[in-house]
Amino acid sequence: MTSDMRITWTLAGSGWADCTLEDRLAKAELTASYITSAPEELLTAVARLVASATETRVQFEAEPTAYRWIFYREGEDIWIRVLELRDGSDHDNRGTEIWSSQLGIDQLARTVIRCFDKVAQTYGESGYRGKWGEHFPRTELEVLRRLWHTHHRSDNTYKATAALLQTPAAHSSRAAEFATSAPAHPCALPPKIAHHDGAQ
Repeated sequence: MTSDMRITWTLAGSGWADCTLEDRLAKAELTASYITSAPEELLTAVARLVASATETRVQFEAEPTAYRWIFYREGEDIWIRVLELRDGSDHDNRGTEIWSSQLGIDQLARTVIRCFDKVAQTYGESGYRGKWGEHFPRTELEVLRRLWHTHHRSDNTYKATAALLQTPAAHSSRAAEFATSAPAHPCALPPKIAHHDGAQ
């Protein structure tokens, strides 16, 4: 599974942004225009995945080129494809794949959150609006953060419980619980009768 994925969002000019994807294996550079809500749509797509959606899509318009993100989720794993299209209305099969990756849902959410936290830190929300032309996607970012925290906590709880149940102490405790709660064997005799020797 691919690891160490990074996403960088750089405001390149009025209404334009450069988005760089990279990991240990590859690097891809995308362009986005403010004519679509690219940041909001990316954050929302990842939030939907965290909330158990099995497929989401996002499209960056670069006038006329377009970059289409396609996400698939199976269990805790995410597959990502990014296609470059000559026109935003083109079908997937007319695009050129410029990026593909497989990673965990936890890592994807963390990577996207870190990306936009860095954007806010670098430009400030007012500076972001001045360069991008739209408000910083604070609402979408915080929705994703809350969903990720909830998922992260539940995943850690599950792992901790599973680990506990694998320990010898846990097995002993479960065995003891079974022994104390199990009914007596139907053929067992009460103590006085079991030791009765026939004398009156």
